Amino acid sequence: MAIVGAGPAGLMAAEIAAAAGLRVAVFDHTPTPARKLLLAGRGGLNLTHSEPLDRFLPRYGAAEPLFRRLLAGFSPDDLRGWAAGLGIETFVGSSGRVFPVQMKASTLVRAWLRRLDGLGVTLHSRHRWTGWDGSGALTFRHGEESVTVAPRATLLALGGASWPRTGSDGGWVPLLEGLGVEVAPLIPSNMGFEVPWSDHLRDRFAGQPVKSVGLSAAGRRLKGEFVITETGIEGGAVYALSAPLRDAIAAEGWATLTLDLLPDMAEAELVKRLRRRGAESLSTFLKKSLSLTGPRAALLREFAPATDLTDPVALARQIKGLSMVLTGVRPIERAISTAGGVRLSELDERSMLTCRPGLFLAGEMLDWEAPTGGYLLQGCFAMGVAAGKGMVEWLGQR
Repeated sequence: MAIVGAGPAGLMAAEIAAAAGLRVAVFDHTPTPARKLLLAGRGGLNLTHSEPLDRFLPRYGAAEPLFRRLLAGFSPDDLRGWAAGLGIETFVGSSGRVFPVQMKASTLVRAWLRRLDGLGVTLHSRHRWTGWDGSGALTFRHGEESVTVAPRATLLALGGASWPRTGSDGGWVPLLEGLGVEVAPLIPSNMGFEVPWSDHLRDRFAGQPVKSVGLSAAGRRLKGEFVITETGIEGGAVYALSAPLRDAIAAEGWATLTLDLLPDMAEAELVKRLRRRGAESLSTFLKKSLSLTGPRAALLREFAPATDLTDPVALARQIKGLSMVLTGVRPIERAISTAGGVRLSELDERSMLTCRPGLFLAGEMLDWEAPTGGYLLQGCFAMGVAAGKGMVEWLGQR
């Protein structure tokens, strides 16, 4: 069997199938496998999350029913156990996220590739998949050569269209659409947004983090931090709310992100303190009495109406609910992940295309999305397990 794509989903499917006794060849058009996993690991490799499944599963939104089944087959605990089997111990961070103790992706990838090699999996790098020939065999471009492979079953795990330098460029879309497969347009997910900053804010605060603030959008509220960039905002807290903000911009041309600059202080207490202001300047008072300085104070001046800065009640309302207007979405190639892809209705429960027996799909090329925090990787690993088992089952019935 052939697996096209050497990311988490593809390699996990390769392990499952090889452990079941199948001969597995993995093809990838990059020089080395797991490049996106290695890039994600620069921040410590957030493998999964420790929260209970009744809170974990809703992170997948409309795809929750699918992931209820997938995580029943490969849960967050199973993922940690799998990593431990590679010699990679994990720990739960203060946020509930799960990381390798060594905080390195490279150590895990090396151990994983050794296991795959021991199972007889062969890796073929620099092989770009170009489709099928007239007989239905897979075709690849390898340098100046054309390579043809005729496996009994194939898994495509080619990723979405974010981080194209790691291999995920969405080039597979027209090939599958040519089979009559319905593909939802690929759009950015877990991405930054554009904000029309004043020159003053951009020049003074671009690159600085905004810490310990509340963020609200589409009825969801969370506490976290983000970074001011030259073009707008990005960061973990923003990514967690990115889907509804993106959809609002697509529908209306803009979206509102509401900020609570002092999330640990009640509005009534804030009004009481603001009433005590004497003759000192507003910036001095905010700094001394509320520790509201730097980027947070700059955002208040950027978005609050000037008339609200002089009235304690109105000012407190702005501090607790500052409206930031987002006017655009950052490009898909700069997104952490993508939404869209092959419609889930095109697959059966074995992850096989119903219109093309023997062709399986897994990972980010399918139409689902999840926030950062371990949910993306957990989803890809679980999809790989399910696809690997599906291939084993299907081939066993042939």
